[in-house]
Amino acid sequence: MKDKSFERRTELLEAALKEFTSRSYEDASLNTVIKNAGISKGTFYYHFTDKQALYLYLLDSSVAKKWEYINASFTNDPTQEVDNSIFGKFKAQARIAVEFAIKYPQYHELSQMFAKEKGNPIYEVALEKLGGDSEKFLAAMIEEEYKAGSFKEEYPQEFLVRTLSYLFTHFHEVFNQEEDFELDNMLSHLDAYVNLIRFGIEKIK
Repeated sequence: MKDKSFERRTELLEAALKEFTSRSYEDASLNTVIKNAGISKGTFYYHFTDKQALYLYLLDSSVAKKWEYINASFTNDPTQEVDNSIFGKFKAQARIAVEFAIKYPQYHELSQMFAKEKGNPIYEVALEKLGGDSEKFLAAMIEEEYKAGSFKEEYPQEFLVRTLSYLFTHFHEVFNQEEDFELDNMLSHLDAYVNLIRFGIEKIK
């Protein structure tokens, strides 16, 4: 791909965000994006090979911006992560991710639309191109906690890996009403959600 620093780059990415957050990947129109960005097809194809390249670049930029925001939040306020368990880490990161979603709603909408692509070819292409599945990272964390004896013995490791990975990555599907996106409501739901999961399976010490 060519250098992405070009005139009307911002307009192109804004037009792409609008299109990919209002339509599925298959239905999204590259012609609409180019028209709304106010650029020529020649300019677009000089920097991107096709619609897929633009979509992957947009997803990559969104994820990078989100993690930049999360890392900056921890740097500016290192007291946020006081509970070093997997539940404390998830809650701390999720709280900041909620703030990010509220501050940058279009990036959040893009991630929601991408989640709906699961089962379609573009989903697997994106996972491979962008460095893998977050569920694999979670699975590794859960396995580590399991080996450390953090969970009740009655739950098999594979059961916990599959169940917790799903619950941790689908919070936004449970709380997705308009009022849920108010910061106070979302954080309250998050605390209750994590506590419900945690105290149902965590070993009492």
